[in-house]
Amino acid sequence: MKKLIIIIICFTVNFANSQESYVPTKENIEARKWFNDARFGLFIHWGVYSVLGDGEWVMNNQNISIKEYEKLPSFFNPIYFDAEEWVLMAKDAGMKYITITSRHHDGFSMFDSKASDYNIVEKTPYGKDVLKMLTEACRKHDMKLFFYYSQLDWYRDDYFPRGRTGNGINGRGEGNWNDYIDFMKNQLTELLTNYGEIGGIWFDGQWDQHEWNGKRFGGIKADFKLKEVYELIHKLQPQALVGSNHHLAPQPGEDFQMFEKDLPGRGTMVFATSADDIGNLPLEVCETINGSWGFNLKDRKHKSRKDLVQYLIKAAGYNSNLLLNVGPMPNGRIQKEHIKSLREIGEWVKINGETIYGTSRGPIDPSDEIASTKKDNIIYIHLLDNKSTYFIEGFNPKIKKLTYFNSKKKVQYQKTKSGLIINISKEELDEIDTILKLEI
Repeated sequence: MKKLIIIIICFTVNFANSQESYVPTKENIEARKWFNDARFGLFIHWGVYSVLGDGEWVMNNQNISIKEYEKLPSFFNPIYFDAEEWVLMAKDAGMKYITITSRHHDGFSMFDSKASDYNIVEKTPYGKDVLKMLTEACRKHDMKLFFYYSQLDWYRDDYFPRGRTGNGINGRGEGNWNDYIDFMKNQLTELLTNYGEIGGIWFDGQWDQHEWNGKRFGGIKADFKLKEVYELIHKLQPQALVGSNHHLAPQPGEDFQMFEKDLPGRGTMVFATSADDIGNLPLEVCETINGSWGFNLKDRKHKSRKDLVQYLIKAAGYNSNLLLNVGPMPNGRIQKEHIKSLREIGEWVKINGETIYGTSRGPIDPSDEIASTKKDNIIYIHLLDNKSTYFIEGFNPKIKKLTYFNSKKKVQYQKTKSGLIINISKEELDEIDTILKLEI
């Protein structure tokens, strides 16, 4: 109990320093600690856009008019959707939570909303609340559930002034921005009161109203009333974690910081969050199994088992969770290739999860060939390059014991003034990840 109190105090001090006007509750701090230890979650992008099999941005990319897009829900009938099957798939993959799109940029709600009849219950032949079913399955199998919620809307007239996207969509009218904020508050209230306790809200789309100079986001032309919205969430469910995919430094009221297709600070994407804008909140990077978030019939960029497992390892090496995405088909099934990938990751995690779950960033700076995680006086060194010799410059730990994680055999090494030389036995080499356990 004393250890938990100390952790809560430390989390409170650290996070309060980065967000001076927001003081998280005890329940929220405990939830952050859980989230920070969880390390692995399932992202689900699912909506009526899946009918067209061209990703979740199809409305914008093909400039489909409001009138034309309104026909899509009548074709959306996911008769093979099985919430329990999805949850067990995530659980078998070693995932600790699920984040699913409740409403994406197309404005269609995947839940029974009284704030808008443009939803799955009112407008589709399926007529059922998939979020309700998923919530119940998550609760049954002890899986936390987060709701993705888009602040951007290509459908509603009251999303006005318009942002940088969706401006080629015919039929968009003009409305009152304050009405749009009220609508969002009403829907968030529904999500936070009709589905029991949830893990949190995953916001996306604020960037649509930000200026963009080709390198980073700047000033904003519309007020999303973040203080009011975040306070509403924390009032309704104090433990619920708030995060926003705005590619900026954490803002007051946010409880974790996310990175889209980019490990924290790596800067591989044009919209990547600057390394200077990384706060001290729990971190999460989201990535796709192929190249698309929503179901894309023509996407052939399927990542290998090695790529996906190493991304999970690298994320942990950056002290970050990995939120790995699937885009279910309009019939309610998940692609067989994606199921296979998740099963393969699960097989690896069953054996090596100790080196990922509940760890923090290790003392060795992560790269494409090495990552490290830490738990108490144990450092797990993940060798990703399938080499027989590694030199870790500037790494001079007081070594009590250095062994191979799986075989428990001793590792040959040499300490020098400039670093540590490690010689890997051929019999111990693993093409995906050779793991060493260093006791200091």
